Amino acid sequence: MSENDYCLIDATRPPRADGPPYAECVLCREPTEYPESYKGITLCPVCEWQEAQRTACSG
Repeated sequence: MSENDYCLIDATRPPRADGPPYAECVLCREPTEYPESYKGITLCPVCEWQEAQRTACSG
């Protein structure tokens, strides 16, 4: 069984940017790894990790 068999949360991520300009994190306003043109919620690596900790599936 894979890790995805246990968790039903859709955690699709936006495509990574090749270079600047980067989108701002919606929580802390730091630059993210995602292109500025991406429409949707973008998080910096720190906030992304913290959000994953908060929403992790328990098993």
